[in-house]
Amino acid sequence: MSAMTWLAVALAVVLILAIGFVVLRQRRQRLRRRFGPEYERLINDRDDRGEAEQELRAREKRVATLDITPLTPEARHAYAEQWTTLQERFVDAPGPAVTEADELVTAAMADRGYPTEDFEQQLSDLSVAHGRTLHHYRQAHEISRRAAPGEASTEDLRQAMVHYRVLFQDLLDNGDEHHPQPTEARHEQPVLQDDSQQR
Repeated sequence: MSAMTWLAVALAVVLILAIGFVVLRQRRQRLRRRFGPEYERLINDRDDRGEAEQELRAREKRVATLDITPLTPEARHAYAEQWTTLQERFVDAPGPAVTEADELVTAAMADRGYPTEDFEQQLSDLSVAHGRTLHHYRQAHEISRRAAPGEASTEDLRQAMVHYRVLFQDLLDNGDEHHPQPTEARHEQPVLQDDSQQR
């Protein structure tokens, strides 16, 4: 082969590698935008970035097979009223109110079309359209779990309500598929349980 042929082959290889790099980078950026903090959490939990990204793409494929629908305006209004009543009950009965908050969030998920039988599957399915608020659901669920045997303080229970409310509001938003980056005001992190967790 002549030097010109070798140069042409080398340039072709460099061009193919550059295109591959750009495509991979665009895929990563799309996953980051779509999953928000859930992307970073999963990357940190896995030893292999490619494996984590493959899981996120598998989640997208699974959710695409589900019949996820927006709530009707009437249903949204009814859920909002139920939440207001629940917040009022919290003053006199914080533990039961947190349990009811979990049930109300689960009911809203089911009405939207999300399967609700298994918590880990709920997290996986919700991460596709609600990845930016999913950490709130995890926090609320953990506090709720501790509340059952009486291991959560009233402040913990208040935090659980704040966390549940963030995801609940996101579920009521009918535009979650069309607006993958929700408004900042709705998704600000609430004050957490202790000073070491505050941002």
